[in-house]
Amino acid sequence: MLDVPFRSARQLAADIRRKRIGALELLDLYLARLDKYDGRLNAVVVRDVERARTRARAADRALAKRDAWGPLHGVPITVKESYDIAGLPTTWGVPAYKNNVATRNSVVVDRLLGAGAVLFGKTNVPMFLADWQSFNAIYGSTNNPWDVTRSPGGSSGGSAAALAAGLTALEAGSDIGSSIRNPAHFCGVYGHKPSWGIVPRTGQALPWQQAPVDIDVVGPLARTADDLALALSIMAGPEPIEAAGWQLRLRPPKAKRLRDFKVALMIDAPESRVDRVVQARLQALADFLGRQKTKVNDRARPAIDTAEAFAVYTRLLRSATSDRQSDGDFEQNAGLAASLAPDDESYRARATRAAVLSHRDWLAANETRYRMRQAWAEFFTEYDLLLCPAAPTAAFPHDQQRDRYDRTLEINGTPMPVTDHLFWAGYSGMAYLPSTAAPCGFTPAGLPVGVQIIGPQYGDLTCLTFARLLEREFQAFVPPPGFA
Repeated sequence: MLDVPFRSARQLAADIRRKRIGALELLDLYLARLDKYDGRLNAVVVRDVERARTRARAADRALAKRDAWGPLHGVPITVKESYDIAGLPTTWGVPAYKNNVATRNSVVVDRLLGAGAVLFGKTNVPMFLADWQSFNAIYGSTNNPWDVTRSPGGSSGGSAAALAAGLTALEAGSDIGSSIRNPAHFCGVYGHKPSWGIVPRTGQALPWQQAPVDIDVVGPLARTADDLALALSIMAGPEPIEAAGWQLRLRPPKAKRLRDFKVALMIDAPESRVDRVVQARLQALADFLGRQKTKVNDRARPAIDTAEAFAVYTRLLRSATSDRQSDGDFEQNAGLAASLAPDDESYRARATRAAVLSHRDWLAANETRYRMRQAWAEFFTEYDLLLCPAAPTAAFPHDQQRDRYDRTLEINGTPMPVTDHLFWAGYSGMAYLPSTAAPCGFTPAGLPVGVQIIGPQYGDLTCLTFARLLEREFQAFVPPPGFA
């Protein structure tokens, strides 16, 4: 069994219930680890120590009276900085919001507290949650515990780094462009991007936002697949305004063993070439599954043109985030969009057009998306899951000097735009599908590689079941050296 700081949240909850460790004792263990290790990582950037200790003491007193608060009774956790916690700053890494202090908790935070968790801090993000790195002018840069010269991913990079280094027991992140899946892959932990709409986003939003945002979801990160399932069961379900009319009933998985699954494998795409070291780990997984009698098809795909899928995702993604522009920004981007050559299909050009997209053009993109959703649904009548990369590379070195559009990564010896990475986020994400990122081994250089497990809409439990089987039989979480 892993040492205490690296155990699953479920195991820690059991240890507390059985009085093998106290809630306050466990909290102080994590706080001591923060003092010892977080100077190298800068993962937990907001701390709420006194309130957490008060709650941990209350948890211990309650348990002494046989009053258990829920499945996370006394377990110390953190959440992404973008979640509102009353009395703490919520900045999204944006200097203009440096003094923005939340007056109430987000829905997810209240649900985690209702399950008994002890919340002691918030983890770092990139500005506007818009990067596969996690740095900003307020809190600085977060490093990857596997190699501090590299990115932990983003935008839930602080979340994944803290989990991997054993600084927290459980995390809550968000994902519109692989912001849960990418950090999980970079840091060697688990992350689940839920089906769109099943977990309330209220209180994990920019100050002016109340309505749900297209494609954007909130979900858990953890050190085990079982913890993902537990956290999702706590976080998911309608808000009161919706609960009057519907209840969430996720479909149970049909398959119980690896040999019962029929999966497709996709390890490369013309729109986003994948580095050979990442492909090798996914192929090793496929070879293992074949030996387990899992039905694996490396040619099966939904009837979707991948180039069109990437273009539509970019249009919908940058439309969804277009409210971040000021009126002046909008006018400037409208002028830039009008000046673009009609045949300019660079990512920057697509993103600029999408930022000022007309509603008529958005409706056309949404119609195309709906046809793709139908194609995915048809695909999942024959296959249980599709396995693919979470990103084309393992964790890359920090690159904070250039605009995102100008950054490149070397893929198999060729410089490629960083923005190509987004293909693996949007292929399924724009269609509202659930995806679990799970550990899949390591590169020859010792960096983690994850696999993205895509399921049908509302097939979250199938993704999580498959991840749990892989954890047990193929690859589980491994603590990074130097953080024991």
